[in-house]
Amino acid sequence: MTKTQLEQPTVLPLFTNKIFSLLFLPLRVWVGWEWVSASLHKITNPAWMESGLALKGYWVKAVIVNASGSGAIAYDWYRSFLQSMLDANAFVWFGKLIACGEMMVGVALITGAFVGLSAFFGALMNWNFMMAGTAATNPMMFLVEIFLILGWRVAGYIGADYFLLGWVESFWRKIKPR
Repeated sequence: MTKTQLEQPTVLPLFTNKIFSLLFLPLRVWVGWEWVSASLHKITNPAWMESGLALKGYWVKAVIVNASGSGAIAYDWYRSFLQSMLDANAFVWFGKLIACGEMMVGVALITGAFVGLSAFFGALMNWNFMMAGTAATNPMMFLVEIFLILGWRVAGYIGADYFLLGWVESFWRKIKPR
């Protein structure tokens, strides 16, 4: 190898070898089930699906700053973001988005459909919940979702991605300009 050539990094077999799909399967199903179960009480609750008042209550508690100047949210920019969402009454439509998004992410992860993309949106929701001051299962789910994002090529191999990723690749080759 000459000085101008860079050594090609090796990708961990964990993220490329299909045998590791056996490791990803229980993780994927666990996180998926967590999302489905989280969404079930929201989808059937008018405070989430009609008025958004449940989300409004969550946001109002999150943006409170106590007398010592601290609160649930550590970053002022995120507090300002949530306050702007409250001021715009975005909780009315955002409650529906969260409830349905949790269900879609959960079902996609359980079935193994577009695992990398599904895990990304799950991680995005977990990150936002953590930024708003909620811990619970969010940090562990976030960690597993990052792992699923990294292993997207094999994480859904035992699932719908076995068929979907091949179809997308074939479709992409047909429409890709030459």
